Amino acid sequence: MPTGHTSHNKAQVAGLLLAGGGGRRLGGRPKALLPHRGRPLVEHAVRALREGGCEPVHIVLGAAAEAVRAKAELPGCTLIDNPDWAEGMGSSLRAGLASLADTRAGAGAALVMLVDQPGIGAAAVARVAAAYDGPSCLASAVYGERRGHPVLFGAERWAEVAASAVGDRGARAYLKEHQSEVTLVDCSDIARPDDIDTPEDLKRLE
Repeated sequence: MPTGHTSHNKAQVAGLLLAGGGGRRLGGRPKALLPHRGRPLVEHAVRALREGGCEPVHIVLGAAAEAVRAKAELPGCTLIDNPDWAEGMGSSLRAGLASLADTRAGAGAALVMLVDQPGIGAAAVARVAAAYDGPSCLASAVYGERRGHPVLFGAERWAEVAASAVGDRGARAYLKEHQSEVTLVDCSDIARPDDIDTPEDLKRLE
């Protein structure tokens, strides 16, 4: 009979998808709507979060938010409009954590993903979510020597993470400051953390 995971399981981990990017280097094409396997990229990210065990799922929209609402099928997700999306990822992270805190969903942690990393799927989500061991937890996927997404923040840390999230750095400064407390979860065998940032990167989308 398995032990050790009865009180802290994946059901306590909410998914937080940052999907506000305007795709400036892609000619202004919003990243959430880039086509991948016949559907918008945002739908693939949501599926990865859900199949990886995250619930509820909150999505922060920014560029072309109305178009994303109209074109993407995102049933059961909480959609948050971030009017300050152009300030960078930090503003979207703040908006998303505030939404999770406001909903009183009872989640013990938020698992954060970026919409423009299609090589990160449910397996990596599940592996990082499994590192959850309480509301002060900090965990991050690593790829070789490089830390990346998904990143998990226990609920007790949300306010501090939000306060540190400025510009396009997201939670990087917070994670660096608390690096001795971060559980590193190797995902290099099951995921690729490549971003879709430039026209050249579009080759990674099918």
